[in-house]
Parts: sequence; structure tokens; C-alpha cells
Amino acid sequence: MSFQDNQWEPVIIKKKLPKGVSSKSEKVVNAARRQGLAVDTVTKYGAASNKHTVTTLNTAKLDQESEELKHDKVPLEIGKLIQKGRQDKGLTQKDLATKINEKPQIINDYEAGRGIPNQTTLGKIERAIGLKLRGKGIGGPLEPPAKKK
Repeated sequence: MSFQDNQWEPVIIKKKLPKGVSSKSEKVVNAARRQGLAVDTVTKYGAASNKHTVTTLNTAKLDQESEELKHDKVPLEIGKLIQKGRQDKGLTQKDLATKINEKPQIINDYEAGRGIPNQTTLGKIERAIGLKLRGKGIGGPLEPPAKKK
């Protein structure tokens, strides 16, 4: 056997292109173009803009509403009760906030009548200062809830 009889044939290795999300990368698209494969590109309207511009019934109602809509605020009377109960216990706004696991700014807003009422937060404040802030008998002492038998 001579060396001239031994002919080398070129070996062609074809790599498969990744599928799914990774197939959309610029590197993969360019590789596909170099191999002569058909590449279809589609631009989606509003893609990756993180905008939620869905018109709902509530939006239409708000557009038709003539008066200015605002959030409910904690009444000033309740703010005064919170302040009185807090001072009776010898607590600062920061102490009360720490006790109920809220920020001091929330206590400040509630006392000034600027806060947006949150029933959970009001319940925590009621238990901390021992005064009723919701329902009947506002300003009275807070009775512990009746235990179920």
C-alpha cells in the first residue's frame, strides 16, 4: 500500500442550533445566517416595555367621573385618640411604631390625619395603646376578644 492510494476526505461536522429562548440570541442568529439557513425575525409590538395599558371598566368609570377622587384618610379624631393613648402609655411615635412593627412615619401620618386607613395596622395600634379605634365605642377601652368554648 502506498501513500498515494490513501486519499483524505474532508470531514464536515454540523452543529445543531439551540432551541427555545437561547436560539434568539444575536450570536446564534448570526451563526445560522453564516450557514445559509433561513432566519425569520419578528418584532413584537410593545415587547419588553413593561407597560400595562389595558383599559378596564374601572378606567372608563374614572374617566366619566367628574369629581376628584381621593383615598380615604384616617379621621383627625382617631389621630387624636392614637396620640392620647400613646402619650398615656408614655410611648413616643417611634416606640409605638417599633412595638407594632411599622415605620414611625405611619404613626405620624395616622396622628396627623394624613394616613390611609389599614385595618391591620389600626388593629395593632388598638392592642398597643388599649383604646378602641374602630366600630362602636370609639375611644373606649379595648376589651379582649371573647374566647370561644
